[in-house]
Parts: sequence; C-alpha cells; structure tokens
Amino acid sequence: MRTVRVNWWLTALLVVLSLTVLIPLYFAVVTAFKTPDQLGGTGFALPDGLHWANFADAWRLTGFPKAALNSAVITVGAVVLTLLTNSMVAYAIARNMDRRFFRGLYLYFVSALFVPFPIIMLPVAKQTAILHLDNRAGLIVLYVVYGLAFNIFVFTAYINSIPRELEEAAAIDGASTWITFWRVIFPLLTPMNATVGILTCLWAWNDFLLPLVILSDPGSATLPLVQYVFQSQFQTNYPVAFASYLMAMAPLFVVYVFSQRWVISGVVRGAVK
Repeated sequence: MRTVRVNWWLTALLVVLSLTVLIPLYFAVVTAFKTPDQLGGTGFALPDGLHWANFADAWRLTGFPKAALNSAVITVGAVVLTLLTNSMVAYAIARNMDRRFFRGLYLYFVSALFVPFPIIMLPVAKQTAILHLDNRAGLIVLYVVYGLAFNIFVFTAYINSIPRELEEAAAIDGASTWITFWRVIFPLLTPMNATVGILTCLWAWNDFLLPLVILSDPGSATLPLVQYVFQSQFQTNYPVAFASYLMAMAPLFVVYVFSQRWVISGVVRGAVK
C-alpha cells in the first residue's frame, strides 16, 4: 500500500495564505451585520443578530441598481471584445512569427507590460476627452487595448502549441484563413479564452483607477466609484460600507464560481486533445 507523505511546510504556507483571505472576509461579513454600537473591541466578535438594514441603506445610498448595470455593461463589453480581438491578433502574430514585422509587433505589444499605467494616465485621460471617449464605450475600448500586452503573450504561447497540420488539413478542404480561425483554432482556445475572460472580468468589475480618470458623467459611475463616494461621506458608518462591499462582490463571486468550473473543464479538454 502506497504511503502518502504530507509536506507540512507547504501545508503551513497554504494555511497562512488562506488566512490572509479568510480573516478579512470574516471581518467584512460580521461587520456588515452589526450596528455602529457593536463595533468596539477587536471587531471579530459575532453580531447580536443580523442587522439587514445596513444592506437596505447601502442599496439606497449607492444607487446600487444603476451602478451595477454600468459595471455589468462595461465588464461584458470588455470581456467579449477582448476575446474576439485579442485572440485574432495573437493568431496572426503566432503564425507569422518568422517574419520580421510580426516578430517586432510581438515585442512591441509585450514591452507594454513594463509600462505602469500611472505614467500614461493623464495623457490617456486627455486623449479620451478629445475623442469623446470619456464614457462607457471608451472605457471598454481602453480595457481591450490595455489587455493586449498580457493577452497576446499568453494567447501566442498557446497557439504555438496547436499543430499546424490542423490548419493545413482545413486548407486542403478549401477553408480560408478566416474560416480556419473561427472553426478550427478558436474552439481550441477554450481553456485560454476562459482564463483571459475571467481575468478581464475581474479587472473590469473591480477597477477603480480607469473609471475615475475616464468617466466624466456621474450617471455612468461604476460600483467601485459609487462606493468611494459613499465611503467618503460616511466614514464612521463601517457596517453600511461593508454591506455595500458584500453586495458588489456577490455578482462577481457567482460568475467566478461558475467560470472556474468551466476553466477546469476546458483545461481537461485541452489536455486530452
């Protein structure tokens, strides 16, 4: 009978890393159900009953439905356009890497990974205002463009692992490059599409900096923006603030749970293809 050895150092490290996530999450949940009078001590004590009025106040003060709709529109638009455009660009680069132009294009995109956004923040804000892109559509375009560097890096590496014989077989059957990409290559990108989609979704939903410097219409404010205004106005009312954080986290948590299962399924299909 095979004996399973436990790596206690690795186990201890995983426990410590898990606590760095679970302790703040516990603190947020218990605080959201407390009244301001119950915030004394270390803050880790359980609340005396569930104070649901905090969530009602957070819903009303933040204008949650409208802000959540703005975040959802921007997130969905960014994810869909990112998957459609970034994968096509990566496919063109990966299959023409032996040409100087495409090799230089690849290095150009990847080099953008080393450019911090705060350096170009003000020029981008000014250009979007000049081009009348200081709105939700402009924000979606920026998420797609700024995701190119990392997405092309991972898409290109994955496309290089796909045998060229599949495309050659499609070409023999009369398929054009366009049809080959959408009917042969794009379905094989499912694991990577899932990874890029989740990362883009998390980024667009939780991002605070880009909406802050780009959006000029208060009616287009996303959830992180309205929570910032809410927190600045009610700094001492932590229960309501944490209730708003939990409400904003709930939709993304549901998406993440379902998408994570899809990613695992996609990785398994990719492993046996």
